[in-house]
Amino acid sequence: MEAIVFDWDGTLIDSLPGIFEANLQVLAEHGVPFDEERYRAAYVPDWRLMYQRLGLSDDSLEAAGERWLELYRQTDAAQLLPRAEESLRRLAEAGYVLGLVTAGHRDVVDDQLRRFGISGLLPIRVFGNDDVASKPHPEPLLRALGQLERADRVHAARYVGDVPDDMRMARAVGALGIGIESSIGTRAELLEAGATAVYGSVAEFVDDLLGTPAATQRAAS
Repeated sequence: MEAIVFDWDGTLIDSLPGIFEANLQVLAEHGVPFDEERYRAAYVPDWRLMYQRLGLSDDSLEAAGERWLELYRQTDAAQLLPRAEESLRRLAEAGYVLGLVTAGHRDVVDDQLRRFGISGLLPIRVFGNDDVASKPHPEPLLRALGQLERADRVHAARYVGDVPDDMRMARAVGALGIGIESSIGTRAELLEAGATAVYGSVAEFVDDLLGTPAATQRAAS
């Protein structure tokens, strides 16, 4: 069966508000203006580049990154997005091989996966602080597909993410980019970046791929 690889923040987990608040505090401590409009304009998965775009000096980057990690871990109250776990389980039961490629920090994301009890559903993981290039470079996705033993079938693989650089990475690899709308990735932006299709949620994508579960159909009727 083919591979489906997921982004984490904003795709499977409702963490974007907490990420924004930690960024807001870090940048305020450095005297750098920051709001939602600036965030959208500057956002890239490479946090160092994003902070540089926002005006943080190069010699402040590492301290700012450590401070962000401290603040986010103190306040992390993120939850899985609706039906995310159910959707992953349905894909696994259907025989798809699943993985994770995220710009998130390994320690943070591994803790969240354990907290939600879904580590086993995403056994192959590539993180932002691994020794790997940042999205949209193809290296993170190629590494995951290699570990999933699908390096020779990249054109049949899907990468599911919520920001334009996710779609650019998928396109660079030759995989199918599946966009999930979020506060930092609109439908139009995801399509322009190369998304094959765009959905409102992972659950909507999986329902389209596998069919809507009977229980969900009954609840909607």
